[in-house]
Amino acid sequence: MFKKFFQRFLYYLIKGTLVVIPVAGAVFLIIWLVATLDNALNLTHLIEDENGAPRYIPGMGIVTVIVVLVLVGFVFTTLVTVPIQQWMARMVNRIPIFNTLYSSIKDFTEAFVGDAKKFNEPVLVEINETGLKKIGFLTQRNLKAIHLEGEVLVYFPYSYSFAGQVVVVKAERVSKLHMSATEAMKLVVSGGVSSLD
Repeated sequence: MFKKFFQRFLYYLIKGTLVVIPVAGAVFLIIWLVATLDNALNLTHLIEDENGAPRYIPGMGIVTVIVVLVLVGFVFTTLVTVPIQQWMARMVNRIPIFNTLYSSIKDFTEAFVGDAKKFNEPVLVEINETGLKKIGFLTQRNLKAIHLEGEVLVYFPYSYSFAGQVVVVKAERVSKLHMSATEAMKLVVSGGVSSLD
């Protein structure tokens, strides 16, 4: 009787853990990220209360960032002309180190949310003759500029990470995956345990 009760107890404990941990983990990460950003970007500490202490208004940092981003987006799309944008790009290109960091972050950001999204073509790449295959995202089809005809660039994201690896592979080893880019990214980042529904 006690053994059966203990088995059921463990069973429900495990089931409860499987439900609560992903929800709690996701909620915790979102709250932590928002709170950290809000605290770092909150400019209301410049405002003092009646006792002369800095005043903190929760959420004001995030609101400030959203307003600034919308204003910058508006100004750059409606007021800043193409020649000015090209001039700014040339200025950035002249600054060593900053240029490398800026262009890498810009390209990576635009790959996800820009007009020319790059991680939208999931592919399956045959790695070796044993049949080992990896899921990746085709990012460049034409490598003639670097004398690599018949080869393509594929980005392989790492599981449980925002990092990844860019690999040059022969085009004939790459085949299109019949799933959306979101599903493919979720499958890879989850270590392959995400549902295939």
